[in-house]
Amino acid sequence: MIIDGGKFLTFYLDQELYGIPINKAREIIGLMEITHIPKTQNYIKGVINLRGKIIPIIDLRLKFGMTERPYTDRTCVIVIEIGLREARHLVGVAVDNVAEVVTIQQSEIEPPPEYGAQMNGDFIAGVGKIKEKVVMILDIEEILSRDELTHIA
Repeated sequence: MIIDGGKFLTFYLDQELYGIPINKAREIIGLMEITHIPKTQNYIKGVINLRGKIIPIIDLRLKFGMTERPYTDRTCVIVIEIGLREARHLVGVAVDNVAEVVTIQQSEIEPPPEYGAQMNGDFIAGVGKIKEKVVMILDIEEILSRDELTHIA
């Protein structure tokens, strides 16, 4: 799947730059106290209470098979809305740090590579070019399967 151009919220995991369409991000918050949920996948860090709403937190580093790293004062949570049309859920994704909002034209987005990706290619909607940088554009709706979403929602 290739994605249309537009505005993207970019963030880092390790030294890699990733982006999601800005309209998928509800808000960006600093890391809060996370309540652990027993017997869940290692990338499901737990839940937070955000203004009275319980929001599950997914560590994208772990979801993508990267090495776990301690959270720092630059670690952020991007609150996104995902799921089926009739059942939308707020989910927080922990990232190393948020970079900026950028505009990427359709002509600067290429299809995702079919090899060499360390993660499931279904997550990648395209590869954007910004000056000298490459941005892996994520299909945030594909980050969690329906089963995973059902277990944490």
